[in-house]
Amino acid sequence: MRILIVAVGKVKDKPLRAAIDEYVGRVRRFVPCDEVELEDAPAARLIEKFSQKTVGATTIAMEVLGRTIDSPTFARELERGGSRGKGTVAFLIGGADGIPPAISQAAHDRWSLSGLTFPHRLARLVLVEQVYRAMTILRNEPYAH
Repeated sequence: MRILIVAVGKVKDKPLRAAIDEYVGRVRRFVPCDEVELEDAPAARLIEKFSQKTVGATTIAMEVLGRTIDSPTFARELERGGSRGKGTVAFLIGGADGIPPAISQAAHDRWSLSGLTFPHRLARLVLVEQVYRAMTILRNEPYAH
């Protein structure tokens, strides 16, 4: 399995960047994990950028109105996605305007981190922490409690 986090915008806040990097590093103890930051652009250009970065991956659009799941389900679904195709699971996080509708509709699934709306930078931190939590759940490690 390989994890790819494709997000619009750069995380410039140093403490937040450090926290994201910490969890990406933790995930990498289990599986390869990469983060791709896309520059905000008109919807047509974003569709092209998202598509180029996620060829062959199981794509999951992270959206407020996506499917709400708990952490054990997140782990099972992540494992299932990682067993398909090339074994890459790409999480998509939009910018201020969200994910372009064409990308959302083309994604394999749409998940929500919460019914609350988060700034995309904070959503990235919550997402990568949940990916790490999923890895510990799948390996029956104590972090998940």
